[in-house]
Amino acid sequence: MQSENKLFDDFVKMVNGVAGTMAGMGREAEASMRDKMREWVGGMDFVSRDEFEADRYAAEQSSPDRLVSALVKLYDDNAATLTPDPVHSAFYDSHPPAPCASAT
Repeated sequence: MQSENKLFDDFVKMVNGVAGTMAGMGREAEASMRDKMREWVGGMDFVSRDEFEADRYAAEQSSPDRLVSALVKLYDDNAATLTPDPVHSAFYDSHPPAPCASAT
């Protein structure tokens, strides 16, 4: 049985519209948060297990002096500084600076 009250029908339509809008806003907020988290986590450049294994293999196959000299040559060839700002390095570099890497 339908209501003959126009005010009640309009109120129901309004509430239905608000509920749809709120649901859409929730989906949009969730998608935005998901994208932000992907951007944030993706920008951290986590070191993979493969990189640790490659470093371990290189350390087993060569002397520490040769590894350090090769690392210094890479820094020279790429015009990189051997002593970067630690805060900048922590946020933007995917590997530790040369003095830290050569100490390990």
